[in-house]
Amino acid sequence: MRCPFCKEDRDRVIDSRSSDGGRVIRRRRQCLMCRRRFTTYEKIGEGSKLYVIKKDNSRVPYDRDKIISGLQKACYKRPVSAEKIQQIADKAEENIFRNFDKEVSTAFVGDSVMKQLRRVDKVAYIRFASVYRDFRDAGELIKEVSQVIKEAEPIGQPTLFD
Repeated sequence: MRCPFCKEDRDRVIDSRSSDGGRVIRRRRQCLMCRRRFTTYEKIGEGSKLYVIKKDNSRVPYDRDKIISGLQKACYKRPVSAEKIQQIADKAEENIFRNFDKEVSTAFVGDSVMKQLRRVDKVAYIRFASVYRDFRDAGELIKEVSQVIKEAEPIGQPTLFD
C-alpha cells in the first residue's frame, strides 16, 4: 500500500478490524519510511454485487440503506435506538450474505429483517410486517398481532382476542 504522505510502498499493518457487517476490513498501517500512520479499507469488488429479486421478478442492486430506512419507519417513536437499528441490519445482512452471493429474493431479505426486529420490539415488528407482507385485510393483521401476543403472554392467560 502506497503511503499517502511520502508515497513510499513500504508499510506494516498495526491493527485490522471488520466493519459494515463483515463486508469491509479496516486496517491501520504505519509507513516504514516516514513512520506516519494511515487507515485503509478493503472491500469486495463491485463485480460480485448482490442483486435483490423483487416480487415482479425485476432485479435491483442490494442496498443496505433501504433496510435501514424501513427499520427507521417501523421504529418511529419506539424505544429502539439508532445503534440498535444498525445492529438489526447487521445481523440480517450477515444472514443474507451467508446464504446468497449473487441473487436473493425480497422475501428472504424481509424475513431476515423481521426475525431480528421481532426480538427487539413487537410493535415495530408489526409495523414492518404490515408493510412488508402487504396484509390484504384487517383479519390478516389481527392474526399476526394475536400470534405476537401469544408469544409474549404466559401460558394460561387470556389474550386480547379471546
